[in-house]
Order: sequence, then C-alpha cells, then structure tokens
Amino acid sequence: MFDTGKLFWTREPESYEIAAEKIEIVTKPHTDLWQRTYYHFRNDNAPVLQMKTDEKFFSFTVKTSFASKHRFDQCGVVVYLDSENWLKGSIEYENEEFQHLGSVVTNHGYSDWATTAIDASIKSMWYRLSRREDDFCIECSEDGKTFTQMRVCHMWEAKDEISFGIYACSPEDSSFKATFTQMELGECKWLAHDGQQPDE
Repeated sequence: MFDTGKLFWTREPESYEIAAEKIEIVTKPHTDLWQRTYYHFRNDNAPVLQMKTDEKFFSFTVKTSFASKHRFDQCGVVVYLDSENWLKGSIEYENEEFQHLGSVVTNHGYSDWATTAIDASIKSMWYRLSRREDDFCIECSEDGKTFTQMRVCHMWEAKDEISFGIYACSPEDSSFKATFTQMELGECKWLAHDGQQPDE
C-alpha cells in the first residue's frame, strides 16, 4: 500500500483531493516547470506533490488519467530537488491530432526536453520512476504491465535524500483535471547493467 500520508506539497494547488487510492489535481492556468534553455524564460510554479527518501534504489509506479485539452497541459512523475534541479516525465497535449510523450531533465538551472509524438486520443499512461543512487530511469506503459524506457539520466544534486512524486500543470490559459491511481513504491525494477564494465 502506498502511503499518501508521507506526501507534502511544493506549491499547493487551489483544487485537489487526496485519498488512499486516488489523487486528483485541478491545474491552474500559467503553471509550469522549465529553466532557461532555448526559450530563455524560467517557470517554476507548478504544483508538485512529493515524499522524501534516502533510499538509493527504488521504483515508483503510478497511473495517470487526464482530461487535457489545451496546448502544453501535462501531468506525470517528478523528482523535484529545488528550482534548478529536477526531472519530470509526462504527456504534453499539443493539438487534436498528437501530443508529446517525453521527459525534461534540469541540472544546475538548464532544462532539456526529449519527446516522441503519440496520438491525441490517449488519455491515460503509466509511469515508472526508478533510482539507482544519483542516476534515474523513467519508463512508460499503456497497460501497466509492459514498460518502455523513456529516459536514463544523471542528476548532479541527487546525492542522498531526494524528493519524488507527481505533478500537473497548464502553462497556457487552461485548466484540467489530472487523476493519479495505482501508486506503488518498492524495490528497484531498473536492473543493474550487465554489459560493458565500468572504467577503472
């Protein structure tokens, strides 16, 4: 059983509901997470619901369901250390034809964005966030059983205790409901690498 009692807000939204089996967040317009790169603007006002852990090896899984309908509406998983060090995995709505399934990694105040286009009719997605010390893996699944790797990354400031959880936001003039269910926290399902050996 996932313990929602350990969760805390980094920027609490005006409208939300937290229950043992389900969390709902209604986004506010003009909320986002982004730092500097390419667009040069900095947005750091999205509501983030997290818990803290010093466990170096774990996996967190959650199902997201969303009624997104406006450009850049998004919800998903997040590791938010501070305004300049975080990562997120989500689907960002683009238009009636497609949306972006992707991830953003922000180290020392600079964000990148890696995406792939998926059909706009998809309105739910599972994510699995795994930690192996200061490296992370984000995976996604449409059925909660078969997961596909989205991103492997390093976070320079994820040394000991970190915060991780969920988020939802609407960067433009929009609002939608994001629903999070099937939350699980357990042993790391991102297996140790068994290929080329590390450099000495």
